[in-house]
Amino acid sequence: MRQRFRARAVVVGDRAGTVVLDAVLDVGDGLIDWIGPAAEAPPAGDAEVVELPGVLIPGLVNVHSHAPMVLFRGQGEGLPLDRWLREVMWPREARLTPEDVEVAMTAASAELLAAGVTTSVEMYFHPERIAAAVTATGARAVIAAPLIPLPGLPPFEEQLRAAVDLAAGAPADGRVEYGIGPHAAYTVPLDVLRAAAVAAREHGLLLHLHVAETASEGADLLARHGRSVPALLAAHDVLGGRVLAAHCVHMDDGDLELWRSHDVAVAHCPASNAKLASGVAPVRAMLDRGIRVGLGTDGPASNDALDLLADARLAAQLARLAGASATALTAAEAFWLATGGAAEAIDRPDLGQLDVGRRADLVHVDTRDLVFEPVGDAGDLLAHLIWSGGGRYVRDVWVGGRRVVADGVATTVDVPALRAAVAVRAARLSGV
Repeated sequence: MRQRFRARAVVVGDRAGTVVLDAVLDVGDGLIDWIGPAAEAPPAGDAEVVELPGVLIPGLVNVHSHAPMVLFRGQGEGLPLDRWLREVMWPREARLTPEDVEVAMTAASAELLAAGVTTSVEMYFHPERIAAAVTATGARAVIAAPLIPLPGLPPFEEQLRAAVDLAAGAPADGRVEYGIGPHAAYTVPLDVLRAAAVAAREHGLLLHLHVAETASEGADLLARHGRSVPALLAAHDVLGGRVLAAHCVHMDDGDLELWRSHDVAVAHCPASNAKLASGVAPVRAMLDRGIRVGLGTDGPASNDALDLLADARLAAQLARLAGASATALTAAEAFWLATGGAAEAIDRPDLGQLDVGRRADLVHVDTRDLVFEPVGDAGDLLAHLIWSGGGRYVRDVWVGGRRVVADGVATTVDVPALRAAVAVRAARLSGV
């Protein structure tokens, strides 16, 4: 089925911040095959015409999430990362069942879609259940099977072998992609990190891990090994291939140069970094070096939301504060970090921008609200999306041309039932 979308404007999602006013976007077989001003559009033919009063934007790409942690939203309030993990998260996660993860991911996926996020990079337990959940909601996911030393989990060698086997069976439709997710250098032995990196390179998989999230993490490893976290990873052959490093808050110039030379991509998570007082990542310095950067929410227990547009606003605000410059991160760049830049960070050129040949992951933002006025030129619409908009203005979402959100609600799953199920399971896991 062919579709034609007519909208007040299309925001492409490129770094330049291109906006097409009074726009038409055509879709065939789940791909975009024409985009431009309505006055120049080819005949619609037998296409289904969808008239939209607002703005079309690309499906947002969330490059770092532990979305099933909706089960623990708000838990451990006020604790720094190390205590939050040891005292609150890991004890609860030890009681997780595969069914808990699938229910929680299904609910979280519906929440992500309703906020305009069509693709998320997930690092969490029971990756096959995460895949089942996004298959149910109609979303996309890149799922990094975790490697972590927790009670009840098999040895690292078995975890890694299972991750590689899982990736070999991934479907070819672009909906689910598997990678390898060793937690971090302070939790996973260096020889295991090296083995995971070698396996990822051999099979072309994304290697996703936490790096330099807190100052104490880096100080401890520096004291033991005499190197910063990035230098330690480089020395042990962890870098190279498709590496996505989350957080990267405590990085000096030498670390950033290592990232540039090894083409390591960064998942920038401003909201969780701020909530846990981890610090502000040097995003401007990364971008100026040509380091690929995408935006992530992190988990809903450390953010505590899954609203990537809200995090784009925070990313720009924190970059401007850190750089003492009102141009340290522009609205166009902040939006790009959640769209085209994020797709580049995970090596997915089929996602993140509204261009001919890319997948038709489309988000309709209703701009019939005072926060989107006035509009003097096309750039004002993009600025409003960042500075005064947010996920709450998303009305409709299509993934590969299939509508999965209508009037702000996911259409593929029973959201009220999921919310009730999450509440019951969360109470059990917390010991209530």
